[in-house]
Amino acid sequence: MRKKERVTAILEKLDNEYGTDHVCYLEHRDAWQLLLATQLSAQCTDARVNLVTRELFKKYPDVKSVAQADLKEFEEMIKPTGFYHNKAKNIIACAREILERHDGRVPEDIEALTALSGVGRKTANVVRGNIYGIPSIVVDTHVKRISKHLGLTESDDPVKIEFELMKILPKDHWILYNIHIIRLGRSICKARKPACEECFLKEVCRYAQGWS
Repeated sequence: MRKKERVTAILEKLDNEYGTDHVCYLEHRDAWQLLLATQLSAQCTDARVNLVTRELFKKYPDVKSVAQADLKEFEEMIKPTGFYHNKAKNIIACAREILERHDGRVPEDIEALTALSGVGRKTANVVRGNIYGIPSIVVDTHVKRISKHLGLTESDDPVKIEFELMKILPKDHWILYNIHIIRLGRSICKARKPACEECFLKEVCRYAQGWS
């Protein structure tokens, strides 16, 4: 099976298994809250981030309140997400930059987003895809690992993987692919022990089939 045919088969199987609804696993009300939550999700589970943001958003509901936040108090609230010193510093700086450069509105342009403190391409693409409806490839740990298992990339570099996937995935599946792969990575294709025999993709997966 050629790569293009395999990609089509993979996407069809993912759609059949998980549907085609766009689901965001981070709780949020607007672009700013999703941007903040995504920054907190680095090296942390979405479930834990959601527990933290439920209280955090009560105290700091918008970009202005975060920009005015006391660093130590903010650190204490986000501590369970890990790496809280850097996260707090970047998030507060990011809020101030959005107020100063963008009149309080989270930009949708990739260059403008990645120019903000603590915002890389992954975080930017989460916001672009889920808030602004812009086709975007989000390369998180699940996408990085499983795309390699599937033989869709050979790279370990998230940016290279993003651009490789952009070439082979249809635009209408750019965000959906991430949503599906997260579900697959959490339930079947786990990092420590992939359950290949249980996987509905095993027939088209390089890792499961032992292809070179």
